[in-house]
This record gives sequence, C-alpha cells and structure tokens, in this order.
Amino acid sequence: MTLSALLPTRKPWFWSFAAAFAAWGMLVLFLQGRGADEAVTASLAFAAFFVIVGLGQMMVITLGPGNIDLSIPATITLAAVVAMRVMGGEDANIPLGVLAALGCGVAVGLFNNVLIHLLRMPPIIATLSASFLIQSAAISYGRGLQVRPPQALQDFATARLYGVPVNAVCAVLLAAVVGVVLARTVYGRSVLAVGQNPRAAWLAGVRVGLVRSATYVLCAVFAALCGVLLAGFSGGASLDMGQEYLLASIAVVVIGGCSVAGGRANVPGIWGASLFLFLLVSMLNSMGLGAGFRLVLTGLIIIAVITLAGGEPAQR
Repeated sequence: MTLSALLPTRKPWFWSFAAAFAAWGMLVLFLQGRGADEAVTASLAFAAFFVIVGLGQMMVITLGPGNIDLSIPATITLAAVVAMRVMGGEDANIPLGVLAALGCGVAVGLFNNVLIHLLRMPPIIATLSASFLIQSAAISYGRGLQVRPPQALQDFATARLYGVPVNAVCAVLLAAVVGVVLARTVYGRSVLAVGQNPRAAWLAGVRVGLVRSATYVLCAVFAALCGVLLAGFSGGASLDMGQEYLLASIAVVVIGGCSVAGGRANVPGIWGASLFLFLLVSMLNSMGLGAGFRLVLTGLIIIAVITLAGGEPAQR
C-alpha cells in the first residue's frame, strides 16, 4: 500500500469532516469566539437525528441507481404520533410506545416493498406516493394535536453523558453497528453486491429481492426510531416534525461521500456531513438569512458534490 493511499485526503469521509470544521470555524469567527463549546454540543445533539435517518437512506441508495426513500419524513411523523399517543405521557408506557413506533416503521417498509416489488413502481414514485398516505394516517391518528412525551423519555433525549448529548452517543453506536453489518455480515455484503451489479449478485446466489425488501424496512425503522427520539427531544410530536429530513437524509448521503450510483457506502461520512449541515444552518441563521436561502444553498451543495464526483459509475 502506498503512502498516498494512507493520507486522509484519499478517504471519502475526510472532506465532509473538513467542511464541518470549516463551517464551525466560520460560525465561531462570526460570533467573535463566543459560544464555541455550545456550538459543538448543539451540533452533536441535532446532527444525531440527521445521522439516524441518513444511515437508513444510505443503505437504500447503496442498492443502486433509482433506489431512494422519500417516505422518511412522513414515517418520522407517524411513528412519533403513534408513540406519543400510546405512551400517553406515562413513563411505564415508554417500552410499549417504542415498540409501536418501530412497528409503524416495519409496516411502512413492507408497504413500500409492495408498491416497488409487487406493483413494479419506481422507488421514487412508490415512496413519494406512500408518504402522502402515511402523512394522512398521522394526521388522522394525531388529530392535529401535539402530544407531549413522558418525562423519562424527555429526560433521556435531552440528557448529557460527560457533556456529550446522549442522543449523539446513541447515533454513534448505531453508526458503528451499521458499519459492522456492512463490512462483516452476509446481509451487508449482499447490499453492496446488489448495488454494484444486481445481475451478478443474483447469479452469485444473492437473493436480490429479499435484500432490497429488508433494506427498505430497515430504512423505515431507522426513521421511526428518529421520530421517537425527536419527539422526546423537542417536547412532543407535531405533524410537520419530519419535514426537514427529506432533503437532509439525501444531502448527508451525498456530501458524506457515498456513491449515488450504488455499491459503496460510507458510514463515517454520514456523521461528517450531518455536522456540516447543522453548522451551516447555524451559521446562516446567525447571519440573519432565511430558510429559503438555506434550502437553496443545500441544494447547490448537493449538485456541486455530484458534479465533482463526475457521475461516478457503480463498481462492476
């Protein structure tokens, strides 16, 4: 192995962390050095939610061109609403509420699979159509009311461990598990193989349909988990709580160095991109710029990253 291959600049995740560090430096400079530590803590806390949904979206996109899950925001909302209603503000009902939320994720993933694999709908159309139905179910079940979480869940979601947000610790552990699954398990290697060449994977004995189905279910479960933690963190479930995670879930995958052509995942890059997105938003907010400009800039960043990647083809 050559020395150049060991340099951090050759690693796909390096640039996302470099961008996050640059955004943090610009934020601290704009604030004239005030609140540097608070910015790091806040970025870890809020980026954790981007990481959770980004890991699920990464798995789906790794399956190859055309695979994407646009039902993530609606799944977040439905899972949070169901969990809060089941918990009813009682600490004793937290396990049951979490199970109900994860069950919603499984149901959404299976429904997406019915549309994609049985009805032969393109994933982008299937998951977008499903999102409208899922959001309608959340509105009907939640009845437009913000349901507050149990105190124990709220304390857990906002707690800190030696100054580090607990939800960030959970996101790190989840990312580590996903990294091990991709590198060390039959399922993880099958996901990468399908993304590189589905026909070759099928000829090699990989059950391509089952792998795709399991991945869409996993993505929805991650979105449901994010919904529960987000409801606890923000003080309740609301019908628009998942809105910003549609663009974010795609952005962290692209900026994090994953291949949009499929076949290559990048777990550390998801963290770097998530930190960068939050710090970028914080910097723009500190400058007094609105949400519209922030969305435009994020879209331009995604376009720039894909362009610089040169339309990288999937590995064959």
